[in-house]
Amino acid sequence: MRAVAYLKYFFYIAWHWNPIIATHILYHEIIGEKKYGINSIGIDNLETLESNQLDHATIYMPAIYSMLELVFEKINITGFNHFLDIGCGKGRAICVAAAKGCKMVSGIEFSKELCMDTLQNLSIIQQKKPAILAKVINADAYTYTIPADVDCIFLFNPFDEYLMKGVVRNIQSSLASNPRKITIIYANPLSKNLFEEAGFKETFYSKKMRYIEVSLLEI
Repeated sequence: MRAVAYLKYFFYIAWHWNPIIATHILYHEIIGEKKYGINSIGIDNLETLESNQLDHATIYMPAIYSMLELVFEKINITGFNHFLDIGCGKGRAICVAAAKGCKMVSGIEFSKELCMDTLQNLSIIQQKKPAILAKVINADAYTYTIPADVDCIFLFNPFDEYLMKGVVRNIQSSLASNPRKITIIYANPLSKNLFEEAGFKETFYSKKMRYIEVSLLEI
């Protein structure tokens, strides 16, 4: 079954992007899934969901493992109090963050099915890291209140500019209630300008090839 999922994912990326990117991504998918022992590969067009925000969501695709490991090493993920993935999908980013020693991880996802996938993947990580605090919230990011202790937020272009504006406002509200340093990890940062307009400064940027890029923004 895993081989079929790999093939479907490869052909999807090859068709929509190109075979070179698909080959690069699949190579890291196989290594990453084996390394962390989770099942987070695949795509989901979210057509079965009922939500007034569905028109603004993008298809589910996980962030590439090599990019996650690069940026987590860059920021020293173990130094953060609470890592939050907005639009967490099957939970790959929070699982990797937890596996690398982040104290507390949370994910927001408006698909109940994907939330269940995340919980299952987290349970695998927690068998090895039982001290890790983890939770998954089934909610719309547009109206979600960012917890006051969150100091690192991950986004993999989970939705369009309309919803991202709401997310930026929510982050600003959280900062107004509890001023602190927040690091944003924004993969495939199509709406990076919204964060820059809100006062965030880009401190790191990496692009390996088209669509495999990440920006670190801090305030």
